[in-house]
Parts: sequence; C-alpha cells; structure tokens
Amino acid sequence: MTGKDGVKEANTFIIEGLHVSVEDKEILKGVDLAVKRGEVHALMGPNGSGKSTLANAIMGHPRYKVTKGRILFKGEDILGLTPDQRARKGLFLAFQYPLGIPGVVMGNFLRAALKARRGEDVPIRDFRKVLDETLDLLKIDPSFVRRYVNDGFSGGEKKKAEVLQLALLKPEMAILDETDSGLDIDALKVVAEGIEALRGPERGMLLITHYQRILNYVRPNVVHVLYDGRIVKTGGPELAQELEKQGYEWIIKEFAPAAAGAGKGAT
Repeated sequence: MTGKDGVKEANTFIIEGLHVSVEDKEILKGVDLAVKRGEVHALMGPNGSGKSTLANAIMGHPRYKVTKGRILFKGEDILGLTPDQRARKGLFLAFQYPLGIPGVVMGNFLRAALKARRGEDVPIRDFRKVLDETLDLLKIDPSFVRRYVNDGFSGGEKKKAEVLQLALLKPEMAILDETDSGLDIDALKVVAEGIEALRGPERGMLLITHYQRILNYVRPNVVHVLYDGRIVKTGGPELAQELEKQGYEWIIKEFAPAAAGAGKGAT
C-alpha cells in the first residue's frame, strides 16, 4: 500500500475494510485502522463489540474467518500467512486469558519462542544474557522463569509473563488483548510499567481494553471506539477520559441507529 505521497507504508500496520465472521455470523463489519511504529493506539468498546475478534483475526486464529478486507504489515497482506508465520514476521498477541502449561519451565519456553522468532538456535549463554537484561528492565525476580508456564500463577503474574514474552521477542507490532483484565491496582501498575518500558520508535502497539484505568499509566497516542463491529469514533487520550465520565451509553445512543439493520452480535 502507498500513502498520499506515494511512498510504501512499510512501517505502518494497516487494516482495511475488515469483515470477520465466526460460524457464519458476521462480527466485524468493515474495520479500518492504521498504527505506525512508535505509536500506541487504544481500542475501546463495550462488551460484545468485537475487540477480541479483531485481535484473533489479526493473528490468524482459524475460527475467525476473514470474508473481506486486508491486513497489511511491513507492506505485505498477511491474510495468507499462518499464525506462526505472522509471529515470525514480527506480530505479537498478548492473550486476555493466558493458558497454563504444567511441566514446561518458563525459561525453556522463552528460549524456544526466541528461537522460533529468530529462525535459528539461541546459544544458552546468549539467551541467558538477553533474559537477564530483560528481567532487569521489567524488574522481575529471576526465580519467575524457573516456574512452570502460568501454572499456579495469579492473574497479575500471568499478565507479567505476557509482557516478559513481549520484551524478549521484540516484535514490531504488539496487540495486547485486555491485558488489564482481572488485575488489582498494584498488578495493573506493574504491568503498565512494563508496557511503558517497551515503548519505542521500533514498535507499534494496539492496546485493547474495556476500561480507561490502564490508560492512566499507559498514555495512548490515539484512542478508537469499536461498536457493533465498526470503529465509530477516533480521538486523542481525552476520548478515553470522556468514556470514563459518560460510559458507553452515549456511544450506543449515538451510533445504534446507524448500526441497526447491519446485523447484531459480537464476541
């Protein structure tokens, strides 16, 4: 894709007219979104608006069928790529509900993930150096990586593990699907500080959230509101503050008439 100046936008993550169905039920109904490297975008919306559907469609979950539109990353339409190919290309998804993997040590899991990301083996000495630097950056105790992946972890520890993976793999585009879900205020601050530590010109982020509270700690460049499968409003950080004051009712009242007749339901 080219911008207005004719230059290929290889440093922008672009979604164009995306329609997604689950079990023949249309959930996303024409989503347009562009995130440049170095920017943090927040995607907000009421329950059932399609936020998690968008995250899963971006990463290529087979349950979510793209019926129309494109997803461009590094100037390439990635819809034909498998989830692992998308990850190796530099996409990352932090799950809303990370799964536990009993018997698999976190350190071994992270080394395998880094090997897959780089496409080559990572010598143990090199891995240990990178891991120690990352743990220090995120202020995580080294004992954390000697535990089984998410096995017996609290909600905050699971989200901390997601941020650790993000920091280690260094993707160019990160989608964080309700990383603040289920966190108490102390855990929220820890996770938010980790996300802030990873901001930089080499990485774009799409922070999907239902609540404004994480945006008190991670200040987005742009805020989008998703409702009934479409982005209906875009603004600056003040938009999130307005949502905090008024709730989603004003969005629903304003855009429900326009959405009527276009189909209902989202996950």
